[in-house]
Amino acid sequence: MKKIIFILLLITASTFAQKKINNYKYVIVPNRFEFVKKNDQYQTSSLTKFLFNKSGFTAFLADESLPKEVAENRCLVLTGSVKDDSGMFTTKSIVELKDCYGNVVFTSKVGVSKNKEYKKAYHEAIRNAFKSVAALKYKYITSEKNILENKKEDVAIVVETPKAIIKTSDKIKEVKNDISKTLYAQSITNGFQLVNMKPEVVFQILKTNVNDVFIIKDKNGLIYKSGNDWIAEYFKGDKIVLENYQIKF
Repeated sequence: MKKIIFILLLITASTFAQKKINNYKYVIVPNRFEFVKKNDQYQTSSLTKFLFNKSGFTAFLADESLPKEVAENRCLVLTGSVKDDSGMFTTKSIVELKDCYGNVVFTSKVGVSKNKEYKKAYHEAIRNAFKSVAALKYKYITSEKNILENKKEDVAIVVETPKAIIKTSDKIKEVKNDISKTLYAQSITNGFQLVNMKPEVVFQILKTNVNDVFIIKDKNGLIYKSGNDWIAEYFKGDKIVLENYQIKF
């Protein structure tokens, strides 16, 4: 039953990208934003983490230790970043939240500063952008409430078992693929291609801001590390497929 609930949470979190922010439990902030040259330059990442926490979120920098449940369900996590839209005389910052599939679920109003000193300007602009985040009045809704909230959705969940299909309702099924294979990672732009012994490309995976989590290119799914295994989890038609792999990087 716990396995079924976990899969239901994963599907509802990843399929409905525009769901309420309250349904996500954690925010991970990159150590370096695109508009700066060094990690946490001008304390932009540290300030962003602080302001997310101040707004009620539980936020971490990307290199910090994460709760165990994040490894079990990466779609509890949002990535919180700051985008720069500055002009010649004005610093402009925009706070953006993305889900585990890279879908934008929130964009703040533009925070503006006319301060000429970089650090002060970024801090003022980011703080002003966070007024939109504070206005969300974020409060995490527990997993049980998420299930009730999405109970009306017609969700088909399948995980294949070698011998049987376990039926839990007319709408929800669990099936598990028992697959254990070795793949070899070859670097490509923004990620890796994973090849088998034939050799043939099985997946192309793209990097995220979360350690040991990749987006599977051209599939609605993720590949992430769980213990010593890597789990590929993606949709095939209206069913979700789970596959276990050993990956050699």
